[in-house]
Amino acid sequence: MSEEFQRLRRAARQVIETDRMLAGEFLAPGSPVPARKAAPPARKAAPPPAPAPSRPAAPRPPAAGPGTGKLRVDPIHPVLRTDEDRRKAAELEALEAGEVRGCTKCGLCKGRRNVVFGEGHPNADVVFIGEGPGQEEDKLGRPFVGRAGGLLTKMIKAMGLRRDEVYIGNVVKCRPPGNRAPAAEEAEACHDYLIGQLRIIQPKVIVSLGNPATHALLNTTTGITKLRGRWQPLPMLDAALAGIKVMPTFHPAFLLRSYTEDNRAKVWSDLQEVMKELGIGKKS
Repeated sequence: MSEEFQRLRRAARQVIETDRMLAGEFLAPGSPVPARKAAPPARKAAPPPAPAPSRPAAPRPPAAGPGTGKLRVDPIHPVLRTDEDRRKAAELEALEAGEVRGCTKCGLCKGRRNVVFGEGHPNADVVFIGEGPGQEEDKLGRPFVGRAGGLLTKMIKAMGLRRDEVYIGNVVKCRPPGNRAPAAEEAEACHDYLIGQLRIIQPKVIVSLGNPATHALLNTTTGITKLRGRWQPLPMLDAALAGIKVMPTFHPAFLLRSYTEDNRAKVWSDLQEVMKELGIGKKS
């Protein structure tokens, strides 16, 4: 077989495997699968109904216009149960509306459709931070709603949590052109916004997804391969954030590109450390 044919076959296999992964829960190979309820006994099939009289076909709805792609991740509606929940939600909204939506601190503002501030529970114990919005996120104004977002949702679910129980954001709030990594000056321009979000939420744990997010949060240039799987202290960025732990792990987009048992097992191991820290014992 030619080298080109082998490459195409590997690419096709990669697509099949990642689609299979997105179709189910994110669990590393060999991890125990939660018990499922037994299916109820099958009912006796009813006789088929008599055919209805033919009717003219209903008119089809108009085709979707440009930019109306299907949401990959359903909207979330966090439940605000306490006065503290409501206070933090109001503070996050004030930060977004008063400072972030109209931000022009760096050149990323020139090409954005929407600012992608972040979403989730304002009083979450765990915050997931990525590098920046992609095309789908820029279109919808929500973080992690494309294929990587679908996988992140599976990862959160495998931990025994839901998207409306955690908080999800990015280092930069506007999409870098071509989905490239944010430049240092772009991350610096958004730095106060990220710190502001963390100061309001006061999470117990931050999960940094990939190199750019980890570098921005930890003020380091060490690669994610060396840092992942080990708790890192959050630098003294703000006195109010003292004591928050950071767990670096691979970005979901990296997993989609490099779907191997080894990479998947490493991420699952990292998430289990977070679960232990938060006292979540649904899966072990």
